[in-house]
Amino acid sequence: MSDEPVVHRLDDEAPAPGAMAVLRRGLAVSPGLRTGAAITVVMALTQAAGRLSIPILIQQILDRGIQGDDGLDAGFVWAASALALGLVAVVYVAGRATYNRLVRVAETTLADLRVRAFEHLQRLSLADHTTSRKGVLTARVTSDVETLAQFAQWGAIAWIINGIVIVGTLAVMAVYSWLLTLVTVVVYLPLIPILRKVQARQFAAYGMVRERVGETLGAASEAVSGAAVIRAYGYRDVVHDRLLAANDAQFRSQVHAHKFFAWLAPLTDGFSALALSAVVAIGVWTGPGADMSSGELIAFLFLVTLLLNPIAELGEILDQTQTALAGWWRILRVLDVPVEIVEAEPGVDLGTGPLAVRADGLGFSYRTGGPVLDDVTIDIAPGTSVAVVGETGSGKTTFAKLLARFADPVHGAVFVNGVDLREVSAPSRHRSIRMVPQDGFLFDTSVAANVGFGRPGASRDEIIAAFTALDLDWWVDRLPDGIDTPVGERGESLSVGERQLVALARAQLADPGLLILDEATSAVDPETEVALTSALERLSAGRTTISVAHRLSTAERADVVAVFAAGRLVEFGPHQQLVDRDGIYAAMYRSWIGNVRTGA
Repeated sequence: MSDEPVVHRLDDEAPAPGAMAVLRRGLAVSPGLRTGAAITVVMALTQAAGRLSIPILIQQILDRGIQGDDGLDAGFVWAASALALGLVAVVYVAGRATYNRLVRVAETTLADLRVRAFEHLQRLSLADHTTSRKGVLTARVTSDVETLAQFAQWGAIAWIINGIVIVGTLAVMAVYSWLLTLVTVVVYLPLIPILRKVQARQFAAYGMVRERVGETLGAASEAVSGAAVIRAYGYRDVVHDRLLAANDAQFRSQVHAHKFFAWLAPLTDGFSALALSAVVAIGVWTGPGADMSSGELIAFLFLVTLLLNPIAELGEILDQTQTALAGWWRILRVLDVPVEIVEAEPGVDLGTGPLAVRADGLGFSYRTGGPVLDDVTIDIAPGTSVAVVGETGSGKTTFAKLLARFADPVHGAVFVNGVDLREVSAPSRHRSIRMVPQDGFLFDTSVAANVGFGRPGASRDEIIAAFTALDLDWWVDRLPDGIDTPVGERGESLSVGERQLVALARAQLADPGLLILDEATSAVDPETEVALTSALERLSAGRTTISVAHRLSTAERADVVAVFAAGRLVEFGPHQQLVDRDGIYAAMYRSWIGNVRTGA
C-alpha cells in the first residue's frame, strides 16, 4: 500500500486503511521506534532461548540424572539445576534490560511525535481549526499518543518475544515428536482465521472508541471553560445532558470494543486446554511405542505449557494493539492534513515603521459553507487608521486575520509594503504585524510574562516601559503584585477589559508597523473603556492600524472606514464622506446614534 497521505482535513471521517497499513505509515512517520531493533531482537532471542532451555534441562535431569543407566547421578542433577537457575537469572536480566531499553526508545520517540503533532496543529490554517472542536484536537496529542506509548512499552516487545517463543517452541517440539507437534498445530490451526476476523472488527471498534474519547474531552472542555455562561443562563441541565450523552456514547463504544477481548480470552484458553489434553492423551497412548522416554514426554508437556502462555496472551496483546493502532491512525490523520501556510525561506524583511497594505482580489472560504470573502480590493497608506465595520458574518474579522496571515487567501493576495505577504519571512511578519484579538487571551502566568510574549527576551524595565507608553502605570500600581500579579488560567483573574489592557501592552512591546485590533473595546465597563480608548490612541500613533469596529465611535475617530457586507467591500472612505453618501454605512450610523441616544 502507498505511504502517500490519505487524510486532508481534520474533520475528515475517512476509515482506517487496515492495521498493517497504519503500522507501515506510523513507522515511516516515527522511524525512531525502529532504532536498535536488531538489539531488541537479540535480547528477545536470549529470553526465548532461556525459556526453551528449561524444559530441555528437565528432560535431561529425568532421563540422565534420575533414570539413567547408572541410576541416580546427583552431581549431574545439581549441575543441571544450577544451570537452570542461571538461565532463569539470564532470562530475568535480559527481560528487564529489553523492557528498559524499549521504554526509553518509545518514550523518546513518542515525546517527539507528541511535539510534532502539536506543532503541526499550530501551523495549520485558520480554516482547519474552525472545523474541529478544541477538545478533539487536544485528544490527538494527549490520550491518543498515550495509547501508543502503552503499546510500545509492552505490546510491541510481547509480539516479538512471543513470536520467537512460539516458533522456537514448535521447532524444539518437532525434534522431540513430530506427531505430537502436528497434533498441537492441528488443534490451534482453526484459531488463526478466527483471530484474523476478530482483529478486523476489533480495530474498527477501537477506532470508534478513540472518536468517542475525543468527543467526551470536547464536551468536558466546553463545560469547564464555559462555566460562567452556563451558570448565568441556567444551561446547567442542557450542558449536563450533553456531557452525559458524550460519556454514555464513549461507555457504550468501549463496552462494545472490550467484548472482543472478553470473547478472545476464554477462546484461546479453550484451545490451549484442548491442545494440552490431546498431547497428554496421545503421548501416553503412543509414548513407549514412539520411542519417547518419560522425560521427553514431560519435557514436551512443559513445551506445550510454554506455548500456551504466549497464545493465551494473544487476546490481551491484540486488544492493546488495536487500541494503539486506532490512536496512531488518528494522529496520522492530523499529520496528513497539509500545511497550507508555507513560510518563505529566507523571505523578505519588512523593516520598521508604518506599513502600506493592499488587498488585491481577496477571496476566502472555510472548509464548509460558501465564500466568506469575495473579490476584496483595498489600499491602505502607511500610518493610516482604518475602521472595518459590517454586520455579523460580513467577513470583517476574517479579513483582519488574513492580514495577520492566520490563513492564506483562496484567491488574490495581500501585499505589505509592496511585498506579497506569502513572501515575507516569518520572523519579520511576527515582528512587524501584530493582532490583538477580541478576547485578549492570556496564559496562566504573571502579567509581566504575558506582556513579555510580545518580544521574547525583553527586560523587566522594557515591559514596564510598555505600560508607561500607554499611560497605564496607574492600573499596574493598582494590581496586588504589580506586573508580577498572576492572571490565572486564560486570564480569568482579570476582567475582560483588564485582559485587553495586558494584550495592548504586549502589542506595544512588540512595536509593530501594522497593528490589527479585533473589537478591542467591546464588552467592557465604562472606566476600562476610557483607559482602553486612551491606550489605543497611544498604541496606534505612528503605525498603520486596522480596527474591526463593533462600536461606531471607533469608526468616527478613524481616518477611513471600510464597510463589509456579505463578504464584499461595499464602501470605503472617511467617516463623514460615507455618512453624506447615505449608503449602508450611513444607515448603520443612524441606527447606532439612535441607540446611543435612547440608551439601548
